[in-house]
Amino acid sequence: MQIKPDQIEITCTEPEIFNHRLSLDHKHILELGCGNAEITRHIATSGSSRKVTALEVDEIAHRKNLQIEDLPNVSFGLSGAQKIPLHDKSVDIVFMFKSLHHVPVELMEAAMLEIRRVLKPGGFAYISEPIFSGDFNAILSLFHDEENVRQAAFDTLRKVVNNGLFNLVEEIFFNVPKIFENFAEFEAGTINATHSNHALDSDLHALVKRRFEAHAGDSGAHFLIPIRVDLLQRPLGHNSQ
Repeated sequence: MQIKPDQIEITCTEPEIFNHRLSLDHKHILELGCGNAEITRHIATSGSSRKVTALEVDEIAHRKNLQIEDLPNVSFGLSGAQKIPLHDKSVDIVFMFKSLHHVPVELMEAAMLEIRRVLKPGGFAYISEPIFSGDFNAILSLFHDEENVRQAAFDTLRKVVNNGLFNLVEEIFFNVPKIFENFAEFEAGTINATHSNHALDSDLHALVKRRFEAHAGDSGAHFLIPIRVDLLQRPLGHNSQ
């Protein structure tokens, strides 16, 4: 396993990655850290007979998700990955999209053990994490440096694979295109994200804006965000407890 490659050749959306590798129809799918339910909606509506449990720890985002009325096959819940309110071996696929590094470091291994617990033997865990690299990350790091927690998330994944709790099926690296219409959109969704508390003084705010606008043009600010996916599988067999 490697935390990042020397070069990334693939540029695509996240759904293009997981739809190519996983069969989601007729499955119970758990999404941990569902945020504003954007990917949840794609998962729930782009196939058939899908049961989705979508959990989020941010109370503001969760309250908004509870107002969604057009996703009858989705159950929203307020919970962290370290304590999943589902029965043992009840889930076919677990998704974490850029959320493992948000779990407190001391609880990351507990979260992976919980994922293993609720997965059926042979079930898959799709763990997607941003790579600490690229132009967008350089701007984000000015006020929110996630290098240590992203390293901790990777170390946790490597540990549970090395310990035989999960099998590593594939490690995938790709760039996700991200476009912001303007700095106001970046500020609303990133600096003022409800799941974080970023307090920027006037000088730092001006620096972040200046660095952001260096990438802005007539069609907005364009970034390629590098992503690593570790596709894991709970082992089969009588000893898979």
